[in-house]
Amino acid sequence: MGQLLSWGLMWLCLTLPAAAQTPETAEQLFRQGLTALQEGEAARAVELFSAVLRKDARSATAYLNRGVAYRRLGKLTEALADFDQALALEPGLGEALYNRALIHSLQGRPEKAAADLTQALEHLPDDWQIYYNRGNAYLDLKRPQEALADFDAALKLNPQAPEVLHNRGLAHLLAGRAEAALADFDRTLALNPHFARAYYNKGQALEKLGRLPEAQRAYRQFLEAADPEKDRGLMERTLAHLKDLGGQEGQK
Repeated sequence: MGQLLSWGLMWLCLTLPAAAQTPETAEQLFRQGLTALQEGEAARAVELFSAVLRKDARSATAYLNRGVAYRRLGKLTEALADFDQALALEPGLGEALYNRALIHSLQGRPEKAAADLTQALEHLPDDWQIYYNRGNAYLDLKRPQEALADFDAALKLNPQAPEVLHNRGLAHLLAGRAEAALADFDRTLALNPHFARAYYNKGQALEKLGRLPEAQRAYRQFLEAADPEKDRGLMERTLAHLKDLGGQEGQK
């Protein structure tokens, strides 16, 4: 019986691959790549989109999606090269412009990020995330008025986005409008009470307004909500700042 079973398995292995050996099309591989991206399997997505490109070297969307997978893997140089290639093949590909801008931002090039996002808006004028990220680039460039205009545009398209409200608050702070900043941080926290940085920046706005007891309370709320790993440096500075504020109150 054992011998018969063994031979049966051998026969099965020899005959099953007949259908599986049919080469997968570029379209099938592309769909598998998208599924891998959606399921968080970035390394697998890179393999699949690379397979697509071996069959169709002029697929701008394969370069685009492989670039997204590389970005998720932290391989920014490879991602940037893929977005460049996608745009060489299809200059009006708004998604590639958007993703290339994200790489520029991560690598400290806000001017290039803003330029790419401006082009992206020509092709995707109703995408709030493009306005949001261009606003962030303008913040990095210390251009608060342009940042405010972009955050306003993003909020028209997505009024319930706490991250946009928060960063508009930062732009108000940069422009010297502490009251407007405070209003945005309060709205942010109404939408997301766990938004730690909003508590910290609320404290900054309150401090500029001379409302020190409320600022201290906001800083303590930041310390309660913050992530000890991600926010460690800011937490340490906040603790030191609270001591300074306490000393200032004691001197009054």
